Amino acid sequence: MSSKAADFIRAQTVIATPSLVPEIKLYLATEVTPLWHATEETLEKSQLPPPYWAFAWPGGQAVTRLLLDHPAHVRGRTVLDLGAGCGLVAIAAMKAGAAKATATEIDDFAIAAIILNAALNEVEVEVATEDVIGRENAPWQTILIGDMCYEKPLADRLTVWLRRRVHRGATVLIGDPGRAYLPKDGLREVGRYTIPTSFDLEDRTSRETVIWQLNA
Repeated sequence: MSSKAADFIRAQTVIATPSLVPEIKLYLATEVTPLWHATEETLEKSQLPPPYWAFAWPGGQAVTRLLLDHPAHVRGRTVLDLGAGCGLVAIAAMKAGAAKATATEIDDFAIAAIILNAALNEVEVEVATEDVIGRENAPWQTILIGDMCYEKPLADRLTVWLRRRVHRGATVLIGDPGRAYLPKDGLREVGRYTIPTSFDLEDRTSRETVIWQLNA
């Protein structure tokens, strides 16, 4: 973990709990604009993506709530939290009794946030820094996705790979608050929550978010 990234996260966030999952503590931004401004110089120099890791997005909160309420989805299983952001879903999987949880991220700041947040919640989360989409050697029994179907090229590539994983025996759960590029077929609803949000992040003050199980 980069000490620079960890110091930045501690300085620019507060320890708080997401609205739907008060059982989990995270380093979260209280406002969007100041954090974006604070990271602007760093982003320009390092070509990092915006600080999505500083927010508990609706898709991830919904999957987390499902796991905490119904731990059988992950109990005793190896779990992948894909595009983990702050690591919320991987942390929830471990709290729900997963044998092992791996969080994937390619952003150094997100990686630092995952490590800090896991320690804050006294769970062990493995961090994978490579892009695993398309990987054939995929050992995870359950794959969890929160809010990743917002961009067509990514969603199309992701869906093809996830269906292959399902065909080979994995369980895939997708938390989605109505993004445009969610697959249109092969989905079974397993949970639904209304999640408070803000106009800083969304175009409304709450989002109904569904957890879907993907079929092959």
